[in-house]
Amino acid sequence: MSFLGISGMQYTGSSLGSTRILVAEDSNVFTSMISTRLRELFDIDVTICRNFEELQLVYDRSQEPIALAISNINLPGAESGEALDYLIDLSIPTIVFTGTFQAQTREQILAKEIVDYVLKDNVFAVEMLAESVCRFLTNQRHHVLIVDDSATARALLSSRLRRYNFRVSVADSGAKALEILKANPDIGLMVTDYNMPDIDGFELTRRIRASIGSHQLRIIGVSSSNNRLLSARFLKAGGNDFMLRPFIDEEFYCRVNQNLDTLVQIRGVQHKAVA
Repeated sequence: MSFLGISGMQYTGSSLGSTRILVAEDSNVFTSMISTRLRELFDIDVTICRNFEELQLVYDRSQEPIALAISNINLPGAESGEALDYLIDLSIPTIVFTGTFQAQTREQILAKEIVDYVLKDNVFAVEMLAESVCRFLTNQRHHVLIVDDSATARALLSSRLRRYNFRVSVADSGAKALEILKANPDIGLMVTDYNMPDIDGFELTRRIRASIGSHQLRIIGVSSSNNRLLSARFLKAGGNDFMLRPFIDEEFYCRVNQNLDTLVQIRGVQHKAVA
């Protein structure tokens, strides 16, 4: 599989042909475009459901697990979002593909803990959807470490990252984070809080950078402080990115993706250099 995403990221890997994807969409134009594009890019055959009854029947008769669903907010027979609720209740990861989008709509669908949403508002919509599908199906290759002394914060970040299909490890202190990194060299991204009692985010980053460079591990710092100087200090300590809480879901996912994309590109260049 080789796919140049709309963001410019090159995705490579094995065929995803064994993956089962369900598309809940009543537009013949979009179902044709989606199924054709996913088949071209990833050798994936999708199952189309054009109304709520078909969606229920497909699931009831399903012999193989559904890895991912792509769903409109409203379907015939489910004009008030029941199809999306149905998929979420079944714990099927879902990307919303919709032309109906307002601030209230955004709040409602994000509250359902969907994987992502893509708007049908431009000529690149299907390409953006394909990239979102590819990210979800390949995110399992990435191992992310969350470092935070707050159990609530760890649980929130873990939930978000697992929703996006990442492998996640957690540490409740800087010392524990160093242990986990030593035992798991495949970790490519660390998200660390700044304010921790044993080793703060700055010192943790400095210690890591003494032996692990940005070409091996990307580091995103986070903080609830309104001190804007924290960002500059963290970056000078060797961090790659910095975010202030509370996060906007879309921004958090984009920052994670951008850092992992950079890591993948660096590794690709290194591989070519020694090939």
